[in-house]
Amino acid sequence: MPSSVIRDFEYDPRRRELEITFVSGKVYLYSDVPSDVFQAFVAAKSKGQFFNKYIRDCYAYGEVATSE
Repeated sequence: MPSSVIRDFEYDPRRRELEITFVSGKVYLYSDVPSDVFQAFVAAKSKGQFFNKYIRDCYAYGEVATSE
């Protein structure tokens, strides 16, 4: 999953929560993300472009941590 913006991500389908770790080390949790949006994110050629268009500013979110 090479991306110049996103280091890693995890999805909890039961809670519909998407956790994204950015290359900056910041970790954000996005709430109420439908599984079809997550599946499209996984399949996207550019994770950063998909994130900017279909996730950022579309779902409630909060910073949950800064990874080391």
